[in-house]
Amino acid sequence: MGISTDVIHAKRYVDPVTGSHVAPIYQTSTFILPDFDTAVYLNQHIDKGYVYSRFGNPSVREFEEKIAYLEGGEDAVGTASGLGAISTAVMSLIKQGDHIIFGDVIYGCTFALFTKILPSFGIEYSIVDTTDVDAIKAAIRPNTTLVYVETPANPVLKISDIQEISKMLKEYDGIKLVVDSTFASPYLQNPLKLGADVVVHSATKYIGGHGNVTAGVIAGPKELMDRCRMPFLQCFGAVLDPFGAWQLVNGLKTLAVRMEKHCDNAMKVAKFLQQHDMVDKVYYPGLPDNPGYEVAKKQMRGFGGMMSVDIKGGVDAVRTVMNNVKVFSLATSLGNVDSLIQHSPTMSHFDMTPEQRHAVSIFDGQVRLSVGIEDADDLIEDLDQALNLLKK
Repeated sequence: MGISTDVIHAKRYVDPVTGSHVAPIYQTSTFILPDFDTAVYLNQHIDKGYVYSRFGNPSVREFEEKIAYLEGGEDAVGTASGLGAISTAVMSLIKQGDHIIFGDVIYGCTFALFTKILPSFGIEYSIVDTTDVDAIKAAIRPNTTLVYVETPANPVLKISDIQEISKMLKEYDGIKLVVDSTFASPYLQNPLKLGADVVVHSATKYIGGHGNVTAGVIAGPKELMDRCRMPFLQCFGAVLDPFGAWQLVNGLKTLAVRMEKHCDNAMKVAKFLQQHDMVDKVYYPGLPDNPGYEVAKKQMRGFGGMMSVDIKGGVDAVRTVMNNVKVFSLATSLGNVDSLIQHSPTMSHFDMTPEQRHAVSIFDGQVRLSVGIEDADDLIEDLDQALNLLKK
């Protein structure tokens, strides 16, 4: 079936007792086991049944199976946050003495994980422009075990060619490709089908879509997902709660219609801002002059609802705009049905030094927009009135 049908019907759970149209929330920490032998077996084979909700839960499992299906993976693991998904996936694939490669533009907290935490565990790293496959290849060392790519990349929407990176990595033995596809969602992009080994999402964003849940998800081969689940999720405990999983399953039902509206609105907003005399630059892969346009057109079903904008006048101008928008909300997150605005240098990417930010075009006068599903004319009018205050 088509993806608009799949987000509603694929891997749908129907309660066998009541036939409830919407699956119940299994809000329980533990499960009653029938006998000693079953208890022993299930505690040692947590993918075969339910023992304790840190190991697995029916509400969480419905969400996991749905994401695995939508992404084209054998299995998926739900987590308590996007960083829970990223850290669990990465930690399950590396060991002391390994070398990892990651993009020069990634989410600020992911950058902090890779540069401030993993080195203390004996992990080496190289930062490269992952839009350049040759640059990735040049950075590979004998101990390289992981290449981590974020596409579209937060916050300047750099687009990396997943298929070409995967094809290059096939020349090497044992290097895994992990792709953060949060900005795209499973509706717009499926990295596993393009050759990635693992895909991660902050499900807080487009998958949930309504700003009312914090969650993450990992999808990929069952062998890798089993390793993520045990011992890493089991021991680190970044477990998705049943109510959050239930919210995500219901949020997924409108993913298709939401993403189409996000994409349509964002294109209109981007074209408007590109012509505004108080804007220096718009970073949106749907604009034909964007460096990532052709790759995005090839590997995505649409260009998404995210963009960044360089405003003339630096931080003072940003302050004026952010303090005077009426429809856009000042918030750090993204992917909600309502439109959000943030200042990336001091919010999502404060872990980077000014020099590191400027080197990858995260400038002080830049705002990131998460374009929602309101009427596009209202969003454009809101931005226009706030930007026009800079002329006074």
